[in-house]
Amino acid sequence: MSVVPADVLPGSALAVEEPAACAAELGPRARLWPSLAAVYRAQLSRARVARIPLLFVATFQSVGIMILMRGVVDDGAEAQAVVAGSSVLVVAFVALNLLAQYFGQLRASGGLDHYATLPVPPAAVVLGAAGAYASFTVPGTVVTALFGCVLFGLPMAHLWILMAVIPLAGAALAGLGAALGLLAPRPELATLLGQLGMSAALLLGVLPADRMPEVVRFTRDLLPSTYGVEAFARTFGPHPDWAFVLGDLAVCGVVGVVSLAVATWAYRRAAVR
Repeated sequence: MSVVPADVLPGSALAVEEPAACAAELGPRARLWPSLAAVYRAQLSRARVARIPLLFVATFQSVGIMILMRGVVDDGAEAQAVVAGSSVLVVAFVALNLLAQYFGQLRASGGLDHYATLPVPPAAVVLGAAGAYASFTVPGTVVTALFGCVLFGLPMAHLWILMAVIPLAGAALAGLGAALGLLAPRPELATLLGQLGMSAALLLGVLPADRMPEVVRFTRDLLPSTYGVEAFARTFGPHPDWAFVLGDLAVCGVVGVVSLAVATWAYRRAAVR
């Protein structure tokens, strides 16, 4: 009879123990851009039906403001400010106000726990939701700008600048709205902060800056949407100063990066609580 070591027997416990000791390899970590695209598509399909009526309200509100201001302001720089401010107001209504309410309700209802269990980077959740909400502002902003140009007799040659104003101003306002919703301790407070932000964009963006007191002008410069309004309004002139236009758009872009970074930090902070 030959003696065989127990560790080489196929059915022995020692033979099974070695493969079992090897840790199972986890799947690859989700990358940012594929996760961002997935969250963006999910948010876009989810909000398509619920947000279209609100987008109509935002557009109707901006158009109504321009009609009211038609009998108050003069032509020229004041009319340009009203049209530009009313157009960007659509972006503020959706990207700032509605996004603050959405993240405030998501935090209160425990919806952040769902995203926390998914292999999705926090930046993808914030950027995907912000991009989806900002996308809904495109039709309303374009319609408002076209109506305003017809109403005030402004040229339409440079309306293509909206392709830069909408995403840059939308990023800045969406990041601000997401941060307000995630940092607010209660959803009611997130709604209040979103409404106050939209009201600030209405009063400080639509009204001509020349008629404001100096203190109000300083407050206006702190609002991210102001630089989108200024960039758009400068293009109505016969010879736009494109250096100033690009400067205003650059400020919007920098504020957008900072505000979205703050919103991502706020998401991490809220998700772990």
